[in-house]
Amino acid sequence: MSVSVDQVFIKQFEADVHLAYQQMGTKLRATVRSKSGVIGASTTFQKVGRGTASTKSRHGIVPVMNLNHEPVECILQDYYAGDWVDALDELKTNVDERRVVASAGAYALGRKTDELIISALDTATSAVGDYSTGLTKDLILSAVEILNENDVPDDGRRFAVVGVHQWNELLSMDEFVSADYVGNDLPLVSGGASKKWLGITWIMHNDLPMDTTDQRDCFIYHATSIGHACGQEVKTDISWHGERAAHFISNSMSQGAVMIDDAGIVRLKCKDSDSTGD
Repeated sequence: MSVSVDQVFIKQFEADVHLAYQQMGTKLRATVRSKSGVIGASTTFQKVGRGTASTKSRHGIVPVMNLNHEPVECILQDYYAGDWVDALDELKTNVDERRVVASAGAYALGRKTDELIISALDTATSAVGDYSTGLTKDLILSAVEILNENDVPDDGRRFAVVGVHQWNELLSMDEFVSADYVGNDLPLVSGGASKKWLGITWIMHNDLPMDTTDQRDCFIYHATSIGHACGQEVKTDISWHGERAAHFISNSMSQGAVMIDDAGIVRLKCKDSDSTGD
């Protein structure tokens, strides 16, 4: 047997992890402002203020907008997900253990990516609703009104992330399910249910904030309101441990997320009836 066969195993495993992470690991990374290849423990996103256009006299100097630049620091953290693959176990099963562990590691890191983004969303101060009702059309329109009042661009980069029960409530609205209102061209979103309505891409997510009773927080936001930074993409290290007769497969990444502009995020306070058995 070639002494380099392990290298083939490692390269195949790394390819599986990267593919699973990109396709199914994270739902929200593509919906926010993302910066890759960050060097160091943190990076800075610039929050740019509003400019004002002015006139000028003939041959005069073009007026300067004097935009306000407010730096927002994003701290990166290191995350790991690993597991053992026993050499003899691979001989006794018809399951591709390498692919199973690759997918599990990618899912774990993908969930962590979404957790970071959701934690940043959870710092939003603007909110509609009081947890007394589920997700209604009136609640949604109230949130959209806040975004419009804040001059948040309606440029196709507005997103909404809702829980499972809220997704079912959306499916009960004719406007949400009818092809006359909903778009299907969603190139950014993968690995989950999504639709476009009211100029907003709607995404279902299982891990939105919820208290111990039946109060669920959902969010509508513009992509530029949240910053996501990546110092290291998903990386895989595989080492053979003779005393265990197994490979240890370690997946790691370095990422962080931060709120950039509070004006571009609205929290929807919804009653989550499923949690009470209704």
